[in-house]
Amino acid sequence: MIDSLTILRSRGRRLAKLIRAGGDVEGYDRARLYDMHTLRFGDLEGLRDHLAALAHRPEHCVVRGAIVDPSHAKGVRRLVHPDKETGEVPTLTDAPRLWVALDCDGIPAPEDMDRRDLEACGILARLTMPDAFHSVACIVQATAGHAIKPGLRLRLWFLLERPLTGIECQRWLRGVPGVDPSTLRAAQVTYTAAPLFVDMLDPLPRRLAMLPGLDAVPCPTEEELQPPSRPPANENRTRNAASTGSSDRYVRTALMRACSNIATAPVDSRHPTAVSEAWGLARFVVAGLMTADEVIRAVDGALEQAGKPKGEGAKIAAWAVSQRTDSGNLPTGGRE
Repeated sequence: MIDSLTILRSRGRRLAKLIRAGGDVEGYDRARLYDMHTLRFGDLEGLRDHLAALAHRPEHCVVRGAIVDPSHAKGVRRLVHPDKETGEVPTLTDAPRLWVALDCDGIPAPEDMDRRDLEACGILARLTMPDAFHSVACIVQATAGHAIKPGLRLRLWFLLERPLTGIECQRWLRGVPGVDPSTLRAAQVTYTAAPLFVDMLDPLPRRLAMLPGLDAVPCPTEEELQPPSRPPANENRTRNAASTGSSDRYVRTALMRACSNIATAPVDSRHPTAVSEAWGLARFVVAGLMTADEVIRAVDGALEQAGKPKGEGAKIAAWAVSQRTDSGNLPTGGRE
């Protein structure tokens, strides 16, 4: 297996956040022109080695797209489409990749969780991914806000069983809690440099960790990743009215918090925690904002991560969704 990263080097612009003692944070410089090149790797360890080197290069970043013309890759803009005003041609194209990097920002974490423990944080973040990711090895990368802002601020790097384009990844992973689909675009910058600290030390002893597991994530079939057919206009209006962005965020946050509480529960309270959280999530099923299968899979995965046998959480969640008949204070009819 050989794949590659597209590396961009800015020309005198800082592509790392600047964090000062006292909490002042300066964002990334706005870069317009880049020098582009490609780095190859053969496995997850090779990818990790590249990321470890890039962490110390504040003028470098990564994009998912491939370079269109290696002979036209110096002092160029990040363009996927021609610029009609300037006449500049595309420099990047959406190419199939055997890797995917998923930004997980703001995932709720227990108050007593040590966010310096990247392995523990990564396990919790991986649990919020679809089932296909749960047992797969990955690189855990702390982004600039981790251990500074609330929640988990991580990027998880996985290898895939077959190459997928960014568009295919967006179709697959749209709606996954905490994942920003914009990071899957061909020209979207992925900042890989560690923050630069002024008059203070990095609160993290390291910013990369590896989680063991299977070699690659099984991918949906080509048919499953085809563009969805457009629903009739009246059905589309119904769905848009029923599922607002704010309600989706509320449901995702509740699901992540429940999984976090179950996965990190003390040994003597794992079962009652799972029962309590499953009962709370069941109200979303009654309200039509989640399916029973979504709740069952999430609770089962979280309880298994806490050390209980696979299937125990599924039984608890199945009981909860079969017994609960009220939606609490949630409006019903939320999902078609």
